[in-house]
Amino acid sequence: MSDHPDDTARDRRTRGLEIMRQVYGRDQAKDGPGDFFGLTVEHLFAEVWSRDALSMRDRRMLLLGLLVGQGMDDAVELQLDAALRTGDLTPDELREVVVFLTYYAGWPRGSRLNGQVEELIARVMDA
Repeated sequence: MSDHPDDTARDRRTRGLEIMRQVYGRDQAKDGPGDFFGLTVEHLFAEVWSRDALSMRDRRMLLLGLLVGQGMDDAVELQLDAALRTGDLTPDELREVVVFLTYYAGWPRGSRLNGQVEELIARVMDA
């Protein structure tokens, strides 16, 4: 059920692109072609990420847990970078996420996550 029942497709597209920008913390949210992009922006971002019951930080934490558990390293990297860029998570909080998820996702995945987090923090601190 939509929180914005009177929206036009253009309204959803505009809101979705803005939410996408907020989620990733950069102005990469340019409009794109195709049904896949359209559905992603107009539904996932405009309707799901914009709901009020959970904060963006809550959603990001849930997503990180899921991605780590599934071993989706590329998507994990993208979300870690966005979490730090947007201020959703601090370096210390990212390190705590590693400790917590290692016990649920397993040591090999936790070890990989630890490497990703430490590389990201080092890169950000050097910038």
